[in-house]
Amino acid sequence: MKLKRKDLIGIEGLDRDELELLLSTAESFKEVSEREIKKVPTLRGKTIINLFYEPSTRTRTSFEIAAKRMSADAVNISVSASSVSKGETLRDTAMNLGAMRPDCIVVRHSSSGTPEMLSRYLTCPVVNAGDGAHEHPSQALLDMLTVRERKGAIEGLKVSIIGDIAHSRVARSNIYGFTKMGAEVTVAGPPTMLPVGIERLGCRATSDMEEAVRGADVIMMLRIQLERQSESFFPSAREYSRLYGLDVTKLRNAKEGVIILHPGPMNRGVEISPEVADGPYSVILDQVTNGVAVRMAIFYLLVGGAREEHHV
Repeated sequence: MKLKRKDLIGIEGLDRDELELLLSTAESFKEVSEREIKKVPTLRGKTIINLFYEPSTRTRTSFEIAAKRMSADAVNISVSASSVSKGETLRDTAMNLGAMRPDCIVVRHSSSGTPEMLSRYLTCPVVNAGDGAHEHPSQALLDMLTVRERKGAIEGLKVSIIGDIAHSRVARSNIYGFTKMGAEVTVAGPPTMLPVGIERLGCRATSDMEEAVRGADVIMMLRIQLERQSESFFPSAREYSRLYGLDVTKLRNAKEGVIILHPGPMNRGVEISPEVADGPYSVILDQVTNGVAVRMAIFYLLVGGAREEHHV
């Protein structure tokens, strides 16, 4: 089975069969990272360009490692070191990179819709590595993979996503993903950070943190996206932490066996206490590990490995 599309722009357009395919393929690639020689020849001779217009450590490194573990040639381009800093338009940059015949371009950009726009100009697959407050599909996939590993299944789970919902592309992709997989999703945060009509995505919304935590199987804490805010949405970090930060006391209301996720980078002591971030319920580092496997699966299914023998 293959994906039904050339690009991976978001979770919204994927159906449940495609999500299952991506997750099961990622599971099969996890074993590669446990080997002494962490490399398979699946994408030998392929070229993957990581085009990042926003700072990133975790996501860009994860995509690069994924490409190299599949024997692809990975090229990293950051805005500060590219012709964009000399005034070149995004379209011209994309057209010139496309003329070099890469096999895939991974794009992160602060403007929503940029990867979708580039996909119209480029014949190679385009992967969205995060666009504005729109979507971050590979993050949602690694979150779902982590939850499925720990809980055995996603169907029927109560998933609470807490924090800066308004500015979070991670929240949107996860709402789409978890609801499609049969989970019950609740989003929570200050009223100023809950977009009007967010329930239309298939989730429940509340500004009561205790209500969101009570009975949850999975809690995903989000970072306050200060870089995407033009005004203050809460009185102070101390006040935010008191009302919406997850600490040991608030965690007692969650279901036994709850797991805690965070897409990173974390603001320790603001949205999550160090005791919770490093505690027994945290699966935050599992998310990072699974990120490489998920990105290997994305390359495999989009770049051509799925049409060849699976040399894992």
